Amino acid sequence: MNGPRFSVLAGSPVALPKFVHDHSHAFFEVPIRIVSIIVVTLIIRAVVHRLINRAVRPVADGGVPSILRPFRERIQTSSLFESSGLLSERRAQRANTIGSVVKSAVSFLMGVIAFMLIVSTLGFDLAPFIAGTSVVGVALGFGAQNIVKDFLSGMFMMMEDQYGVGDVIDFQLASGTVEAVGLRSTRLRDVNGTVWYVRNGEVLRVGNKSQGFATVVLDIPIDAWADVGMASEAMHEVALAMRAEDEWEHVFLSEPEVQGVESLTRYETVIRLVARVRPLEQWRTARELRRRIRDRLDSLDIGHPAPDGGTELHVSRVDPAAGPPEPAPTADPTAPPPSP
Repeated sequence: MNGPRFSVLAGSPVALPKFVHDHSHAFFEVPIRIVSIIVVTLIIRAVVHRLINRAVRPVADGGVPSILRPFRERIQTSSLFESSGLLSERRAQRANTIGSVVKSAVSFLMGVIAFMLIVSTLGFDLAPFIAGTSVVGVALGFGAQNIVKDFLSGMFMMMEDQYGVGDVIDFQLASGTVEAVGLRSTRLRDVNGTVWYVRNGEVLRVGNKSQGFATVVLDIPIDAWADVGMASEAMHEVALAMRAEDEWEHVFLSEPEVQGVESLTRYETVIRLVARVRPLEQWRTARELRRRIRDRLDSLDIGHPAPDGGTELHVSRVDPAAGPPEPAPTADPTAPPPSP
């Protein structure tokens, strides 16, 4: 009696609630769990990103951001860098770079965890999936060793603060200004406008020309018989006067120094002047210093070595008020020849 009755009821309106009741797990529980997993993942991701942003935020008094405290700094923490603002700028740049990488890693990790939880909720067995992923990972590890090498090198490069966006660096085969720094490659542009892409794993050495401070080194040649003391004093006065100007006051980080005779030959004496300036300002400062020093040495009539390395070359000064020089006297053709 019960069998036929239930089969009849299967086609009646009572069958829909029974069908829903029998499949409530697929219709209600699974979607709610999936939505809950997605919502919780987004909330945790937002909270972690907010904590990272707070750790990246620079300290009001110029201190070290929280995210940089576990890492060492390449820039010396002295009053010179603190007063010039270079240290705080470098810290902010480095903190933003590391913070961006950490946030990307957190987003990827949270996405993987949410995907695995959703697959488990749908009733799929994760054991074969994990085993297959491991096999694929091992195969990719052997086939993509260079990518892994580039990734690890990029991570260590950021942690050790080797260079950042805006730095002028010198690789083995390319040099220029860094435009972008990634975990796999670095993009830089040279003085000719050419864009170079360098894989991080292929970098064996790198020279950073704009980290912390820069040094202007000028080797000024003068004539070998010129007054070295007068030339050195003139060079020092020119550098000090340039440093005192409003346009150049913020560029110099220390007082320029004339270190003395760097080299000498039979034809020239080379005097070295050194000045510490802000990063990326060394080339502009050096060009202006050369121009001013050349003008001062010319005004003092201090000779410069001849271009061919021969005799000394002096600048002849003629007084305009004295008029043109008198011509040299010529011999009288009618005069008798001198007696032997």
